[in-house]
Amino acid sequence: NTLTRVGLPFFHMFGLEKLFYDYKVDVLIWAHQHSYERLWPIYDFKIYNGSNEHPYVNPLAPIHIVTGSAGCKENHSHFDNDAPYWSAFRSVDYGYTRMKAYNKSHLYFEQVSDDQNGSVIDSFWIIQTKRSV
Repeated sequence: NTLTRVGLPFFHMFGLEKLFYDYKVDVLIWAHQHSYERLWPIYDFKIYNGSNEHPYVNPLAPIHIVTGSAGCKENHSHFDNDAPYWSAFRSVDYGYTRMKAYNKSHLYFEQVSDDQNGSVIDSFWIIQTKRSV
């Protein structure tokens, strides 16, 4: 129940999660953590995959990506817990995320690991054809 997600304690004002969901935001890119994590489409702790086979095709909730793995003086960050059910992929490798917008309905993402000599360690497409842009 972070301030960003639900807002101020007790009042639940100024939270962003419902706003992103109501306005049909497809992807949110966050940073600051010195790691990389991709979530399933999620709202209020419930996964809204497009389908089991193609979770990012016409997802029904925002997809969160935390990408701040460029490195820091404090060395690699580590996750404090096991991956929750809404986490699709995690990495503590130093690296960076590339995004390419192919057209108004197709976004391609890949996570590149500097620790693994430029290997792509995660990649996925977000395809949204059911909403007007």
